[in-house]
Amino acid sequence: MKTAIIGTGYVGLTTGVALAYLGHEVTCLDVDAAKVENLKKGISPIYEPHLDELMKLASRNLKFTLDAGDALRDAEVVFIAVGTPSLPDGNPDLTFLKSAAQSIGEKIASPYVVIVNKSTVPIGSGNWVESIVRDSYRARHAYQGSGFVVASNPEFLREGSALSDMLYADRVVVGADDPKALDVLRKLYQPLLEQTFEAPAFLPRPEGFRAVHFLTSDLQSAELIKYAANAFLALKISFINEISELSEKVGADIQHVSRGIGLDSRIGNRFLQAGIGWGGSCFGKDTAALISTGKEYGLPMPITQAARDVNTRQRARMVEILMSELKILKGRKIGILGLSFKPFTDDLRDAPALEIAKRLLERGAKVVGFDPVSMDRARKEWGETAIELVSNAEAVFSESDAVLLVTEWPQFRTIDFAKCAAQMKNKLILDGRGHLDSTQMNQAGIRLITLGRATR
Repeated sequence: MKTAIIGTGYVGLTTGVALAYLGHEVTCLDVDAAKVENLKKGISPIYEPHLDELMKLASRNLKFTLDAGDALRDAEVVFIAVGTPSLPDGNPDLTFLKSAAQSIGEKIASPYVVIVNKSTVPIGSGNWVESIVRDSYRARHAYQGSGFVVASNPEFLREGSALSDMLYADRVVVGADDPKALDVLRKLYQPLLEQTFEAPAFLPRPEGFRAVHFLTSDLQSAELIKYAANAFLALKISFINEISELSEKVGADIQHVSRGIGLDSRIGNRFLQAGIGWGGSCFGKDTAALISTGKEYGLPMPITQAARDVNTRQRARMVEILMSELKILKGRKIGILGLSFKPFTDDLRDAPALEIAKRLLERGAKVVGFDPVSMDRARKEWGETAIELVSNAEAVFSESDAVLLVTEWPQFRTIDFAKCAAQMKNKLILDGRGHLDSTQMNQAGIRLITLGRATR
C-alpha cells in the first residue's frame, strides 16, 4: 500500500522503516532538509539498535522527501508522527499536528485516504484533526475528489527495542468510527499480524511467536488506551521506587522485594526495577496530559499525580544521599556514568542525569559525565550546562569524590573498578539503578550505595 509518514522522529522513522520492510511503498516527509538528506544516504538521526540495518533492507520501498505533494498526493494511508511536546500547563503543544493536518488537506488526492494519528494526542484529537483536514481540503479543491477518515493507532514502542516492539508487538490498537478504515489498517498490518514476513537475521522472531492481537475500538478509546498504558507503567515504576525508600529504612533489599512481588502473575516483574525513576519523552508528557485532561472535566487524577511526585523525589534523593555522605558538595568533583534517560538510546529528553547534575552544580560541585552513545547529542543539547563531558568511562573516576551510576549501560559492568578506584579521592559509588555487583565493588575497595538497599 502507498503510505506516507509525516515526521521522521523516533516514532515516524521506526514506523516508516518497519512498514517498508513489510513491503509497503513508504514515503517519509520532514521539513528538516539536513535530516532528509542524511536519511537519503542511509544515515539515521537517532540511535536505535539495528535501525540502520533495517533501513538498508527496506530501502527499495522507502523514500524520504521535503515535498508534501510528493509524499501525500497518492497516499492511501497517511501517518501523522510529529512531535507534541508538553506546554507549561501540561497540555501537549499541537502546533505541528495542526500544520500536518493542513498539509494533508491541501495535498491528498486518492479516492479514499485513512489519516492515522500516530503521535500521542489529547483525547478527542481525532475529531479535531478531521475538521482541520476537511477545511483545508475544501479551501484548496473545487471538487470533492478524495474521501478520507481519521483513525487513531497509538504506538507502544520502547526506545532501545523499538524495532522488535514494532515487528513483534503485543498488540496493534486501531480506533476509527468507519469500518472501512479499520479494514484498510488491518490490511496494512496483515504481514505483521499474521507474522508472514521473513524475520531479519539481526531481529529474529521470538520462539513460538505466531500472531499479533489486533484490537479495534472507537477513536476516543484508542486515544485513552495510550495515555492509560503509559500512566500505569509510570505508576509501577514509582510504586517500586516508593517501596525502595522504605526498604532502606527497614533494612530490606528492594531487589528481593521486587522479585517476590513480580513473580505474582497478577503483577508481573516488568517495570518493577527500582532506581532513579523514569525519564524520556513519553511518561512525563503523557501523565501530565492525562492530569490536564482530567482537570478539563473537573476530575482530579491523584494516583497519576502521585506517580509524578515520587519520580521527581527519586532524583532529589541521589543528591540528598551524596550530601549525607560527603556533607559538603561545594568544591567536590562528582562523576556521572550514563547521560541518556535509558540504555540503548541517545535520547536526552527529561534525562535524570541532567536534573541531578544541575542540582549538584547549584550546590557548587564540579560535575563530569560520560555516556557510550549520547556524547555528541549532549554536546549539542547541553552545551551551556557546565557539565564537563569526558572521553571515556574511566575519566569519570579521576580525582572524583563520588561517582553516580545514572544509566544502566551493560558496558559499565566491565569497567576495571580496581584501577579506577586508585584514581578516586573518595572511593564511593552511588548506584541509582541497582546495576553494579557489590562483591566486585568490595574487592575493588569501593564503597557501594545502591538505592533500595540498607547499605549505608
